[in-house]
Amino acid sequence: MMKKNYAEALNLRVFEQIKDTAKNLGYPTYVIGGFVRDLLLGKENPKDIDIVCKGSGIDLALKVAENLDSKIEVNYFKNFGTAMFKYHDVEYEFVGARKESYRSDSRKPIVEDGTLEDDQKRRDFTINALAISLNESDFGTLVDPFDGLKDLENGIIRTPLEPEITFSDDPLRMMRAIRFACQLGFQIEDSCFQAIGKVANRLPIISQERVITEVNKMILSDRASLGFKLMEKTGLLKEFFPEFIALKGVEIRDGRGHKDNFYHTLEVLDNVCKESDDLWLRWAAIMHDIAKPPTKRFDKKVGWTFHGHEFLGSKMVPKLFRRLKLPLNDSMKMVKKLVKLHLRPIVLAQEVVTDSAIRRLLFDAGEDLESLLILCEADITTKNEYKSKKYRDNYRLIREKLKDVEERDQIRNWQPPIDGHEIMKTFGLGQGREIGIIKTRIREAILEGDITNDYQEAKNLMLKIGVELGLKQQS
Repeated sequence: MMKKNYAEALNLRVFEQIKDTAKNLGYPTYVIGGFVRDLLLGKENPKDIDIVCKGSGIDLALKVAENLDSKIEVNYFKNFGTAMFKYHDVEYEFVGARKESYRSDSRKPIVEDGTLEDDQKRRDFTINALAISLNESDFGTLVDPFDGLKDLENGIIRTPLEPEITFSDDPLRMMRAIRFACQLGFQIEDSCFQAIGKVANRLPIISQERVITEVNKMILSDRASLGFKLMEKTGLLKEFFPEFIALKGVEIRDGRGHKDNFYHTLEVLDNVCKESDDLWLRWAAIMHDIAKPPTKRFDKKVGWTFHGHEFLGSKMVPKLFRRLKLPLNDSMKMVKKLVKLHLRPIVLAQEVVTDSAIRRLLFDAGEDLESLLILCEADITTKNEYKSKKYRDNYRLIREKLKDVEERDQIRNWQPPIDGHEIMKTFGLGQGREIGIIKTRIREAILEGDITNDYQEAKNLMLKIGVELGLKQQS
């Protein structure tokens, strides 16, 4: 059983200063929320700490900061009654205890001053409603009106109040429940889980930016696939990512079926998670087969096919990123590239494969080659041991071929030795189609092995192409 006084753990100078300042102001004050939860779980190095007081959180924050260091900058928001400052790389947020009530058409609460228990009632889960006193009379004492400590010990996620009302008031809490299940390995209490299913259709009143923040935290956890299984089961997933739901199910025709691509994708995601904590590689795993539903066809000779799903999938990536409010930057481009290329490497395992095919993959994958290979190996989900071993042996062969050609030709992250500026200078050209033609032919000649990746050979070819195009070399 966990102990119930934590004075020894509150040995930060900030807590002592809060205790003294709160006493002088006459504000009963407590540390609450995630810091307390993680402290009880034995986790250290907090990034942020929430302080609640019966009084003005802004006044308390300003006084504490002044007493700690006059140079500390305090950011405060009068409309919300909150204040925040950073001290020794930890963010401290102060708020006055409050109670909340909600209208049915909005997740913005009506806020009034309240007691500590009122403030604990408005918290999302009992494990996040735990508070520890920072008052001189009972410093370090745990305040736990909703048995959060017991839920923490039993690994249970439960709401302090009626779950259907809690989730309906603030639908983001449904996503947070699943996120904590992924991060902590806890179970969502039955009535809470059922309540999520009943009010999942209220999720769209939450901004997509806040939803995707929770999803990304799930994906970065050690149990990423669990998040998607729970979101699918409760109906949350279809509210913001129906394309992923479309992967679910098996269709059988003439006695032939295909695998369930929803669960296959989650297996691939789990496999990637074992090898990499890169969020965008994990997103590539999630989206690698996203275009299988629209490309699914049945052929009486070969059965089910998904021809071109990698190309259509890569085109879908920017649209999905835009709608999901994921960044439209190099991370999106990486995911798009990996989706497009994820079927390419396995072809290279054939005994007869040209060096030019290997060069092209090195060139196309560039700095994302290792991520691509991780994704491709993660895509091996067959339960047939013979097939699994064969596929993995093939990828070892692929890696050897890629390494051999890369060492000889240095194609990865390669730029052709002749650039557009030199072509323009050589032939006295302005912008025009001839530059693109020459650059493309030089690049293709190197990739095909017609010339080596050498400046002089590339220059000689440039001059030859110039003659063909009727261009005059400048003296």
